Amino acid sequence: MSFLRAVPNDSLIIHPPGFYIIGFETFPFISVYFIFLSFVYVITVLSNSMVIYVIAFNHCLHTPKFMAVINLAVIDIVLNTCTIPSMIKIFLVKDNFIPFNLCLLQMFIYYSFGPLESFALAILAFDRLIAICFPLRQNSVNTLRSMSCIISLTWCFALGVIAFTTGIMTRLSFCNSVRVFSYFCDYAPVFRLACNDYTMHWFAASFLTVMILVGPFAFILLSYVTILVTVFKMKSLDSRLKALATCIEHVILVAVFYIPLITIFTFGFYLRQIDPDQRVLSLSLASCLPPCINPIVYSLKTKEIKIRALALVKKIKIGTDQRKSKPLRVNKSFKL
Repeated sequence: MSFLRAVPNDSLIIHPPGFYIIGFETFPFISVYFIFLSFVYVITVLSNSMVIYVIAFNHCLHTPKFMAVINLAVIDIVLNTCTIPSMIKIFLVKDNFIPFNLCLLQMFIYYSFGPLESFALAILAFDRLIAICFPLRQNSVNTLRSMSCIISLTWCFALGVIAFTTGIMTRLSFCNSVRVFSYFCDYAPVFRLACNDYTMHWFAASFLTVMILVGPFAFILLSYVTILVTVFKMKSLDSRLKALATCIEHVILVAVFYIPLITIFTFGFYLRQIDPDQRVLSLSLASCLPPCINPIVYSLKTKEIKIRALALVKKIKIGTDQRKSKPLRVNKSFKL
C-alpha cells in the first residue's frame, strides 16, 4: 500500500485508508462464538428495550431509581450495537477491513459508553446509599431533577474526555502495520501501530483504565461499606434483610461488570499471564455479556419491573392470539 513508507519526522502525518481487525483469525470454532454473539445482541436489544418501555409508560415508575435504570439500559443497547454487529459482519461477509474515520468513530462510541456503563452502576449505588443511609432526606436529596443532573454530568464528562483522547489519534502516523489485534478498533492496539511518539496516548489509555474501573468501583465499594454499617446498626432483623434485599440486583450487576474486567486487566495487561488470543476472547465476552445480563437481572429481581413486564408480554400474547383466531370476512355482494 502506498502509505507504508518511512516517516523522517513527527511533522509528517500519514493516515492509512483503514485497519484490519484480526483478533479472531486464529480461534477454532469461531463460527459458534459469532452465533452466540448474535443471540446475545438480540437479547440485549429486546430486553433493554422492554425495560425502557415498561418504565417510560408507567408513571408510577418515574422515580430517580428507575431513571438511573433507563440510563443503564440505553447505554447497554449502544455499547453492544457498537461492537457486536461489526464482529458478526466479519463472520458473515468475511470482511475485516474498517475505514480510518469509521475506526475512530467506533473507538469514540465504545470508550464513551464503557465509562458511562461504569458511571451508571455508580449512580445506582448512590441511589441505594441515599435510600438506606438517609431515608428521611431521600425525597429532598435524591430527586428526579438531581438524578437527571448527575446523569447529564456523567455523559458530558465521558463524551468530552473521549472526544479528546480519540481526537489525538489523528496526530499519529501509521507507516508500518494496519493489523489491529483485537475484536474491534481498540484504542491501545491501534496507537501501538504508530511509527511516531505515542506517549500521550499511553497516558490517555492509563487514565481511561482508572476512569472506567478504579474511580467508580472505589465509590461503589465505599457506598456499600457505608450501607453495611448502617444496616448492622438496625435493631430489627427484618429491617436488615429488607434493606439488603433492595441491593441484590445492583450487587449482581457490579460483580458481572467489574470482576471479569479487573481480572483481565490485572493478569493480561500488567502481569502478562494471559495468552493474547485468550485475552481478546475474554475481553469481548466481558464487554458484551453485561449489557445482555443487566436487564434480565433487573426484570427478575425488581418486583415493579417484573410485574409490568409480565403484563406487557401477556397483553402482546393475547393480541396475537386474537388476530390468529379472527375469522376472515367474506364479501357477500360478490357473485359467481
